[in-house]
Formats: sequence, structure tokens, C-alpha cells
Amino acid sequence: MSIPVTALVLEDQTETREHLLAALAEAFPGVVATGAADLAEARSFLNGGAPDLALVDLALPDGRGVDFLRDLSERSGGATRSVVVTIYADDAHLFDAIAAGAGGYLLKDMDRADLVRYLRRLEAGETPLSPAVARRMLDYFRKPSPAAEPEAALTPRETEVLRLIGRGLRSGEAAKVMGVTELTVAGYVKAIYRKLNICSRAEAALEAQRRGLV
Repeated sequence: MSIPVTALVLEDQTETREHLLAALAEAFPGVVATGAADLAEARSFLNGGAPDLALVDLALPDGRGVDFLRDLSERSGGATRSVVVTIYADDAHLFDAIAAGAGGYLLKDMDRADLVRYLRRLEAGETPLSPAVARRMLDYFRKPSPAAEPEAALTPRETEVLRLIGRGLRSGEAAKVMGVTELTVAGYVKAIYRKLNICSRAEAALEAQRRGLV
């Protein structure tokens, strides 16, 4: 991407938010960066247009950062580059964020110099990933692939549920989209896990991406 002109930092901790804003100013001199302390404030900011770059925390006082990632991706048509900055390095948070549109994933334990260095990678079109996150992704894809039933084994409704999981929706949210009960969606999820020989939402999100459903 080109040097961002506008940026948004979604982070509820004041000290961390100021740290991220300062890193943005150092990485991209002249950038107009705005801070938001919660989802409501960040969504209000979007009424004035989507930023070129967004740094997004995942745990917020009024919801999940992954929901904002999905909103931002839809609002900007994918034009905004979103980078998660969080304390979470587990598979579930990581792959849910990627499925929702994250174009980078950094951990909060970085000092200012390292954070600036990783952010500058965006100019070269690279994906900023903390070393621990990059290793986790490599380890995940190096694991032997479990034998799954043929793709055609999924029914149309199961495929729809898999697509919604790939978009980062939880069972209750998927139920509303499909116009069915949460219990019905839970049944579809159970069948999907059995047929694909998987056991987590992160693996389901990856399978949805592999099949081109998201």
C-alpha cells in the first residue's frame, strides 16, 4: 500500500492508544491519526469515511474488535488496511481476525522501535506479523492435514453455515442471518466438524477460506 494519509486506532487503554498513535506518527510522518476507545466511537468515526489504515484491538468494553474488522472491510470495500494489535496469540483469535479482514497481526509487547519497523512494512505491501504469530501460523500449516469427507458431502445449509463462520459470525449471529434458531445452527456446526474432521472455529474459518466461501 502507499503511505497512509488517514488512520484510526481502536484501543480502549489510554496509554496503549497513545503509544500506537505515536508509533503511527513516527512510521508515517504527516498521517492524520484518530483514536477511538470503543466500538461505538470507532463506528461513529466511519460515518466520515473509512481510513487508509486501522490498528484494532480485539477485546473492547462494548464488543469484539473482530466485528469492527468485518464492518470496516465491508464499508471500505477492502480498501482499508487493518492491523490487529492485541495480547492474544492463540489460533482462535488469530484466524477469526484474518477471516474478518485483518491484513496484519501484532502483539502488544512490542516496543516503539519494533512497532514502527513492522508498520513500515505496509509500504512495501508486506504483512506485518509478530514473530510469535508468524511461527504459530507456520506450525499450524505444517501439521498433517486430517482426512476430510469430499466437499460435496456438505449440504447447502451446512455450506452456508461454514461461510458465515468464515466471516467471523458466532452461532447466534448466523442464526439471525439464516432465519433459523441457534440450536439449528449448532446442529449444522456439529455436522460440519464431523464431516471435515475438525474441532474449532479457527479450523472452520480456514476451511471456508480454502473453499472460496469468504
